[in-house]
Amino acid sequence: MSAIQVAGEVEDAGKDNLRTTTSSIGKGVQELRDIPQSITVVTEKLLDDRNLTTLKESLKQTGGVAFLAAEGGEEDIRLRGFSLQASGDIFIDGMRDPAFYDRDSFNWDRLEVLRGSASMLFGRGSTGGAVNQVTKQPSLRNFREFALTGGSGKNIRVLSDLNFALTDSIALRLNGMFNHSDGYGYGVDKYGVAPALRFGIGSDNDVTVSLFHLHNDNGIHYGLPWLTPGAGNGGNYLWDTPPENYYGMASDQLEGETTQGNVVYLRQLGDGATLRTAVRVARYERDQRASAIRFAAAALQPDGQAVTTDTFSNATALTRGTQLKIMNMNTQYVQSDYSGTHQWLGRAHNILAGIDGANELFENFGATLPAGVVLTKARTSVGTPDDGARVDESQRLLAANRNFHAQALGVYAQDLMQLSSRWKLLGGLRWDRFDGSYRNISVAAPPTNVCAVTPATRLSRSDSLLSKRVGLLYQPNHVASWHLSYGTSFNTSGDTYQYDAGTADVAPESSRNFEFGAKLDSYDGHFASRFSVFHSTKYNERNRDADTVNACNYVLSGKRHVAGADIDFAGRIGERLEIYASYAFIPEAEVDESSGAPGTEVVGSRPGLTPRHSGTIWATWQLAQHWRIGGGINARSSDVPAGLAAGSPIRAPRYITTDAMVEYEAEQLALKFNLTNLANKHYAETLYRGHYVPGRPRTFEVTASYEFQ
Repeated sequence: MSAIQVAGEVEDAGKDNLRTTTSSIGKGVQELRDIPQSITVVTEKLLDDRNLTTLKESLKQTGGVAFLAAEGGEEDIRLRGFSLQASGDIFIDGMRDPAFYDRDSFNWDRLEVLRGSASMLFGRGSTGGAVNQVTKQPSLRNFREFALTGGSGKNIRVLSDLNFALTDSIALRLNGMFNHSDGYGYGVDKYGVAPALRFGIGSDNDVTVSLFHLHNDNGIHYGLPWLTPGAGNGGNYLWDTPPENYYGMASDQLEGETTQGNVVYLRQLGDGATLRTAVRVARYERDQRASAIRFAAAALQPDGQAVTTDTFSNATALTRGTQLKIMNMNTQYVQSDYSGTHQWLGRAHNILAGIDGANELFENFGATLPAGVVLTKARTSVGTPDDGARVDESQRLLAANRNFHAQALGVYAQDLMQLSSRWKLLGGLRWDRFDGSYRNISVAAPPTNVCAVTPATRLSRSDSLLSKRVGLLYQPNHVASWHLSYGTSFNTSGDTYQYDAGTADVAPESSRNFEFGAKLDSYDGHFASRFSVFHSTKYNERNRDADTVNACNYVLSGKRHVAGADIDFAGRIGERLEIYASYAFIPEAEVDESSGAPGTEVVGSRPGLTPRHSGTIWATWQLAQHWRIGGGINARSSDVPAGLAAGSPIRAPRYITTDAMVEYEAEQLALKFNLTNLANKHYAETLYRGHYVPGRPRTFEVTASYEFQ
């Protein structure tokens, strides 16, 4: 029976394999076959093959994922129809990474996606699952790797990955990134650095001290309004313009920054037992100045008619509203995890137990203009994208308008017990305490919003909950592992770092997930597959009270469920072919109960951002000793935004996009050519009730990389 390792280096898939056999998403490094839950791993090889540089691009390599283009410009991620990012279910090396910022892959060793309820591991959130960014760690090997990418949109990207074995037990690793692009009206300017120094490698006391800094000074594509079908031309709801067209202001910006300091101490306790303690202090900043593109009123259109698919043309007039989102976040996390194998009553028990604490301060800022100053955004038209118009955003004055202070404490224990040579039983329990305090400093709500929190008001709430996890594993041999599992999760009213008069009095939502599945490896160890069937239910969902007298109140009267199957393949078939595939099929998704209040989803409807079919496939073929070619697709069936009004006809059509790659590799040098979205298809990648954001246009990229030994 393999022991659960809380630390030690995660299996180094490196750039050599699409398949992996271990994961660190479950609080420790475990064999995938010993985790009774679905996990998809995007390895560094897949990240490199497809030139995946952002979290969104990387998550598109996993079935069952959809994206919300939120009203405030903050994209949310949905897994099996449930929110990930808005509920804080994104992690770095197993510790929460909650803030909204544009993440970059330059310091990733891999990306792990755990599917289904997992509050026993992570505390609040994780209804649909969790995403873990596994970072690159120092090792006792000397190498220096550099990569330069150039391509469409005047894109330039430079990467460095340097590792130095300073002594026989000390190593330094330094990853760096610079990226500049300005070809589509909304540019990308970002850089990052991630040094890590590790002491005591191979000893009983292993300490890693690391720093992560990422700065973004980007433009922002807020989205395009949905078209209304006309009487003469039903069409679809998407524009027929090139996907690279940009209609925002040249002065729009999405500036963000995060700085994170980490200390990890791994203590070997003997007999394979370990104690891993980690501390992280982080600061996040986001300053968004976006333009909300909308169709101008009929009176302002050249034909005097409202815009539909019948009247839409290059002359169609557009307005540019203002969407500001300025916020900071400071976080401190500490967690300590014990792992060890014990013999009790004649059976082996792999014990994982620990405690974690969090302190989070979220601050939101308002922006006003000095007396007499007006920033008017000029109208534009469909036929004049990227017109260079700008306003002076520096004239806006910032002032704090609200904040949220959260403190959390969690204690958990899990036992993986060997019942026999083929059977294992897992059981876990976690207790959480979450305290939230919200302060509205200066935001005055419009008179029509009687439910808003008045200025100078404080609201607070405390919750204590138990989360459970049970799993049964059947492992008839070394290549097959079947599982049946049950897990629970909860979402507090403070997950989004804000209360109002209604949510401050509402207990957490609850969810549960049932899953049956298997992880099957080939006998030669070169290929792995997994599949699962699942049924996830969120019950006690927050809904507005349908009683107009209590319209400001929330009640836990909602319920929804999803049921489906997903499957992954990854690895090498024969000597030349490598393949990666991830697919999710969700035939059943339904709102079961609702309060019926305005703004709530209708009973019997299918929740938005839950496509029936979604997935990807990527394959490469070794043509000759130095040459390799690759190709793949990303696909999604038709879908609708979340929270659509009853009877709304809006629907994003299905899409399939294709990518290709050619690589030449000779010893230490590699040259790679990537082509993304070959057909330059205009499709809706992120969805909202009022608009959608098109996916990436056709993109050419050439990458040269060199490794010094």
